[in-house]
Amino acid sequence: MLRTQTCGELNLQHVGQNVTLCGWVNRSRDMGGMTFIDLRDRYGITQLVFNITSNAALCMEARKLGREFVLSAKGIVAERSNKNLKIPTGEIEINIESFEILNPSKIPPFTIEDETDGGEELRMKYRYLDLRRTVNKKNLELRHKMSIETRNYLNSQGFIEIETPVLIKSTPEGARDFVVPSRMNPGQFYALPQSPQTFKQLLMIAGFDRYFQIVKCFRDEDLRADRQLEFTQIDCEMSFVTREDILNTFEGLARHLFKAVKNLDVPTFPRMTYQEAMAEYGSDKPDIRFGMKLTELNDLAKGKGFRVFDEAELVVGICAEGCSEYTRKQLDELTEWVKRPQTGAAGLIYIKYGKDSSIKSSIDKFFSPVDLTAIIQRFNSKPGDLLFIMAGPKEKTRFAMNDLRLEMGNRLGLRKSGEFKPLWVTHFPLLEWNDEARRFYAMHHPFTSPLPEDIPLLDTDPGAVRANAYDLVINGVEIGGGSIRIHNKELQQKMFKVLGFTDENAQDQFGFLMNAFEYGAPPHGGIAFGFDRWCTIFGGGDSIRDYIAFPKNNAGRDVMIDTPAGISDEQWKELNIKPLKP
Repeated sequence: MLRTQTCGELNLQHVGQNVTLCGWVNRSRDMGGMTFIDLRDRYGITQLVFNITSNAALCMEARKLGREFVLSAKGIVAERSNKNLKIPTGEIEINIESFEILNPSKIPPFTIEDETDGGEELRMKYRYLDLRRTVNKKNLELRHKMSIETRNYLNSQGFIEIETPVLIKSTPEGARDFVVPSRMNPGQFYALPQSPQTFKQLLMIAGFDRYFQIVKCFRDEDLRADRQLEFTQIDCEMSFVTREDILNTFEGLARHLFKAVKNLDVPTFPRMTYQEAMAEYGSDKPDIRFGMKLTELNDLAKGKGFRVFDEAELVVGICAEGCSEYTRKQLDELTEWVKRPQTGAAGLIYIKYGKDSSIKSSIDKFFSPVDLTAIIQRFNSKPGDLLFIMAGPKEKTRFAMNDLRLEMGNRLGLRKSGEFKPLWVTHFPLLEWNDEARRFYAMHHPFTSPLPEDIPLLDTDPGAVRANAYDLVINGVEIGGGSIRIHNKELQQKMFKVLGFTDENAQDQFGFLMNAFEYGAPPHGGIAFGFDRWCTIFGGGDSIRDYIAFPKNNAGRDVMIDTPAGISDEQWKELNIKPLKP
């Protein structure tokens, strides 16, 4: 080893020892008779001291060192007179006797510090430099710890980690596939997996009754803060289990991670049906760190001559406690906020229940004081509260009201960082109707089992069928989802028919799985967690990009290696594909 210790481990117990450190010049300070250099590595920062009195030549050479030069430095550990207790090595320094420049460095395009002057696109172009910053190192260390603890827990529960193929068959269901041309089979293509779903089911048929994999998956979709083209899942499957077994097992994983990584003891997770979540929060991934539940008002709001309410499919509201003093300017600003395209509301109605019990609203012309009092009582409001009401199509209005609820939670400081409120959401619809395609699509995937009592509805009312499915939600973020799977050929064929597959389509795309069902497929089910999202939640971040070593930007590009990129004419010929004309 070129070093005897790292830059993060020396303390007063090492005073008087000869040490050799290696790292990067974080910053340099010329104090006249002395030069101080902060040397940084993955583990921390240690102050190096060059004294012009004891070795003038060495001190002068040290003054020539630039930021990010790579050094090997030898010296004696000494106690610092001016201690820095903010860092673990802040009580000592190294009196340097010699050093060697292992590699010089150009001036970095941005400062390698927590509070950097580099914009996001610039830092992504030089991601290898950005990763030197402490904040990013801590993010990847968190990710590492979570992967180790995940494996520890699942191993303790009898799971076996098995790798599944990366080059698989393309299927039209779900998100858009990334496809890979086959040189050896001209005109044919592989796809990169959106998940190992069918393979983990085949592993259950093969008798590996507890499988997991921390696996890369790929989806060719538009990017957001919580999405990347390539992402990582904790993928799991179990045989001979019920939904309850799966929820208990993976609630155990979540609680283990909370304790091992965050040192938090989290109580038993509450459960909520999809229908309850949509009615009370307007979302199938509710943030339950705060209240402000949605309250439906159709019976109180309709029939008063106010067309906005009378013609609406749903009239619904929330109560913002203690906000009755909001000014007209604040209310107008919120109205414009809900009208923006991301939320899509047509408008916003308010009722102020003043601290003096007075009532003032934007619908006084249509609603008497008695009518408004009835609405206030529906919310169990107290003097000083402010009610917000929206009306319109059911799904769109719930979505918009959930958006406003979350925004008010942010503005009122109710979505507290460091507070975690997980829950399970269950009983999702099995299918969703697409008006444009005039057919049903699987809400989860085509292999999700209906609830046993709803199976007869597949023949009579498919839209009413509930899935034996479940999601884990933490602080309003869907961390993972899964289901009990279909494990017999007849039910799987019926599911494909409801989804509009012909027998030929089903056999062509999934015949291998249906054939496998005929060889003793056990009852099974599983779940997959978004590992990047989970790391982001635990790290208190806003974007999964910060917890991925080399992410893509919002346009799906890696600006560091400049890809996607073209390929040579020779490669086009090898693949038997004609390039698109520019």
